Amino acid sequence: MSKKGDRRVLGQFDGLKLGWLRDSLFFVAAIVACIIVFRFVIGFSVVSGASMDPTLKDGDFVVYYRMTHTYKEGDIVSMRVPSGDFYIKRVMATGGSSVDIYDGKVFVDGTEIADEHANGITEEETGAVIYPYKVRDGNVFVLGDNRMVSKDSRMFGEVNLRQIKGKVVLKINRDGITRF
Repeated sequence: MSKKGDRRVLGQFDGLKLGWLRDSLFFVAAIVACIIVFRFVIGFSVVSGASMDPTLKDGDFVVYYRMTHTYKEGDIVSMRVPSGDFYIKRVMATGGSSVDIYDGKVFVDGTEIADEHANGITEEETGAVIYPYKVRDGNVFVLGDNRMVSKDSRMFGEVNLRQIKGKVVLKINRDGITRF
């Protein structure tokens, strides 16, 4: 067969080759974009345990936003504690604030926190904290909503902002999606 004949036979596949190459490049670009988004912008976690009842229940799926670097009282955060475990807790006080717990209540800078999310009495725990406790800059004081069972800052102390993975923005469970 002549070279000209070979070109015509192979030439009929040129469009398919370009389509396959274009689809492959699109697929690789989509995977890279997903990796970047999930590594730097959002993260996912599954709630384990009852420490955030009634706000978050065991087995709830949460989405957190990683790009936030400042947190305020009431924010729910996903964090890594010194033991290496991942916890989801509520920020009660930020750097520079003074926290005190007595008579089953939480006080920040001398003002009682009316926490409608709290479940149970907030007791002082023996651990890393002596009250009143002054939160250092660059740290937050966190509590679980289910105060009777939660392992939180009452036991392990304040949490450095570098330990926080992100601010929880969505809860997904069988009842639907809840935005925070």
